[in-house]
Amino acid sequence: MPEISVLLPSVLAPLAGGQSVLTAPADAAVTIEGLLDSVTGKFPALSRRLRDETGAVRRYVNIYVNGNEIRRLQGLGTEVSPGQEVLIIQSVAGG
Repeated sequence: MPEISVLLPSVLAPLAGGQSVLTAPADAAVTIEGLLDSVTGKFPALSRRLRDETGAVRRYVNIYVNGNEIRRLQGLGTEVSPGQEVLIIQSVAGG
């Protein structure tokens, strides 16, 4: 079955059982919202790190599909097709 891969930075991998790549089976295009629901279902701490209590992507989390940040596309409604990769990057601040 075709899959969609979600690539996580090393800072988020511990919240996903140490995995840096999560996959979700997909026969057709799915939205980013559905994809996140699928891949974070077993990892509630990861889900909370990516989205707030309303389900919106947290402001310090950037999600890319084909090199395009989803906030510049259709946000959580952005579609991803089987075989594509989604890249998640968490902003890091410091001083």
